[in-house]
Amino acid sequence: MKTAVYKIVRRGQEWAIHHDGEVEGNYATKEGAFEAIIGAASNSIKDGFGVSIHIPASSSDESALGAD
Repeated sequence: MKTAVYKIVRRGQEWAIHHDGEVEGNYATKEGAFEAIIGAASNSIKDGFGVSIHIPASSSDESALGAD
């Protein structure tokens, strides 16, 4: 089974999405990045892929949504 893997990653003060070896997007929060992933993941499912989404836990110095 093919699997599309999406990872939310910190990029400076913002968040981005790592997928297919590329890091793209500039989102103020992890939630914003997650919302962007949902559309892409839905398309991956329609194309017959399994989907894996990785969202890092919040560090002790950031809000639950990852906003500064």
